[in-house]
Amino acid sequence: MKGVYSAPGDYIHFKSQVPLHKIPIGSKQWRYYDFGPKVVTPLICLPGTAGTADVYYKQIMSLSMKGYRVISVDIPCVWNHQEWIQSFEKFLDAIDVHHIHLYGTSLGGFLAQLFAQHRPRRVKSLILSNTFLETSSFSAAMRWAPIVGWAPSFLLKRYILTGIHDGPQEPFIADSVDFVVSQVETLSRDDLASRLAFTVDNASVGPLLLSDSFITIMDTNDYSSIPQELKDQLGERYPAARQAYLKTGGDFPFLSRPDEVNLHLQLHLRQVGVEAKPDLVRTIPKDGSGGSPGKENDEKKDHDDQPNSIGGNPESTSKESQSPPAPESSEYHGLYDQLLSTAKVISISREDSTLIKNQHILATGVLFQLTWQFFIFSLLPIYVCSLYITQNNVWKFRKLV
Repeated sequence: MKGVYSAPGDYIHFKSQVPLHKIPIGSKQWRYYDFGPKVVTPLICLPGTAGTADVYYKQIMSLSMKGYRVISVDIPCVWNHQEWIQSFEKFLDAIDVHHIHLYGTSLGGFLAQLFAQHRPRRVKSLILSNTFLETSSFSAAMRWAPIVGWAPSFLLKRYILTGIHDGPQEPFIADSVDFVVSQVETLSRDDLASRLAFTVDNASVGPLLLSDSFITIMDTNDYSSIPQELKDQLGERYPAARQAYLKTGGDFPFLSRPDEVNLHLQLHLRQVGVEAKPDLVRTIPKDGSGGSPGKENDEKKDHDDQPNSIGGNPESTSKESQSPPAPESSEYHGLYDQLLSTAKVISISREDSTLIKNQHILATGVLFQLTWQFFIFSLLPIYVCSLYITQNNVWKFRKLV
């Protein structure tokens, strides 16, 4: 990240409207966002090594407005996979969530599979993005893996950031990298060390009781920090899983391609039987005046440090709502309209790019012409004057001879 980073405007708006919850589970503290109708089985988003709960803010804003409940969590400071499974289960019990759908990217996708393997009754479906099945290749590549728990913070950050693709990138992908780098700067040394300990702790995902039809694999086709052979292993493990490939998007498509990712998430949730509740949606108003219902929004500030009130009251969220849920056919029609709108935006952006290129060529030609005229009109008098002096001296020389 070069220069001074400035947070996106939509992220600032998100932070002003959606509270960050903190809840202690034993000696660990879980940080998470929870937004959307409480009666809907939640989609829980698990970040990668460089991510936090904040990296999924675009998914929270979009899907919650369509009637889905989205929970985005930070990976707490735990040091092995078994401890993660136990701590995550206690977290779900604390927020009174029994069944879940998991969306994990990179390390988050690996942890989602482990939890589905060891707690199959709780996981109803999986969305896996740029992830892997085993960690042996990572532990073999890190020679200082045995001392990762004692490494200084700057070394841990450097190791994590060097895994992110460096080089010329399109603006949206570059912005996603900048945002994730800014989130890495907020992580403590213990957070960084524990996450790297996950990747170098030899472990692999065993067989899942979950049917492949309840799994979606969503990968980017340009580049990512996960080797292609590891992503191929994932596809071979779940051959009947739904494939959702993005042409571009880099390591963080949920930030660089949010419309496409949100569309695939919504289609997955509908496919596995999650019924959205748009009539129970609490709005996120841009004027900051609070959403529906007013009582819950008035008390929202107190929810950060009160885990007992996280679950909310589903009945109170439906009293002031007047819009009925959209029928299935109209919602699918809306999804394809969204795809069409995205295509139009891409087309317009290409036309703008062509126009800018033509303007640049025209401006270059005008500048060249002005430069040539400047040299002509400024050097011509000097040339004429020198020519006159030369001729005059020649004439005087001939006269003397």
